[in-house]
Amino acid sequence: MTPLLMNALLLLAAGVGLATTTIQNGPEGSARMNLTQTAAAQSPQSHPYVGLWVTADGHVRHNLLPNDRYDEARGNRESAYRGRYKVTGSYIEYWDDTGFTADGTFVDADTLHHGGMILRRRP
Repeated sequence: MTPLLMNALLLLAAGVGLATTTIQNGPEGSARMNLTQTAAAQSPQSHPYVGLWVTADGHVRHNLLPNDRYDEARGNRESAYRGRYKVTGSYIEYWDDTGFTADGTFVDADTLHHGGMILRRRP
């Protein structure tokens, strides 16, 4: 990889919030760059819905994190789904790390309707 291409990739990585960049010597002394993607480098959004949201039977648990990421557990599968989310007013959009999208609506401060489910805030 040429130094110019490496610099371009480093600038691109910085611009899209890729947090970890390492450059190592590969076979025959050629440079090799590894990028590790992490949560986008941005300031947390401001909304009152951060925290744990759970269905009545406890099967589905959404943990809305303050860094605009979520972690969803299903039954005994912790972290079954992870991704980012955005809240606009009472509307929430989810983008799973695998590419799946979903949405929901906060009915009030303690009730979330999502995918035909009703989740309640848990302390």
